[in-house]
Amino acid sequence: MKISVCRKAHFNAAHRLYNPDWDMAKNDAVFGKCNNPNFHGHNYTLEVWVKGDINPETGMVIDLKLLKNLIKDEIEERFDHKNLNLDTEEFKTLNPTAENICLTIWEILRSKIDTALELRVRLYETERNVVECDGK
Repeated sequence: MKISVCRKAHFNAAHRLYNPDWDMAKNDAVFGKCNNPNFHGHNYTLEVWVKGDINPETGMVIDLKLLKNLIKDEIEERFDHKNLNLDTEEFKTLNPTAENICLTIWEILRSKIDTALELRVRLYETERNVVECDGK
C-alpha cells in the first residue's frame, strides 16, 4: 500500500510576466497587471507530496526532516525574497508563471529524491490560484 506524506513551505518572490518577443500592447493584453515593468510579488505556499511504500526499517515513506531541509536548501534559499526574473538563473529566459515555477521546483526536487518515490508539487500563488505538477 502506498502512503503520501506532505511538507509545506513558504517563500516570497517578485516577478514580471511578459514575452520579450511581443510588444507592450500584446503583453498587456495577455498578462494584464502581471506585466508591470516594475514587477509585483506573491507570498507563495508550497506543498511537496511524496508517495511510496513505508520503509519497514524506519516506518517512514521519507524522513520529513530530510524533506524539510531539502526544500529549505534547494527551493527557499534559491527563490525566497528574490526577483525571479533578475535574481535566479532558472527564470532569466523562462517566463516565471506559476506553472513554470511549479515545474521548475518539481524538476529540482525530482533530481534529489529517490526515484522509487512519487513526487507531486503544488504551488499556491494566491489563495485562489493553484498549480500542480506530478511529472506525468
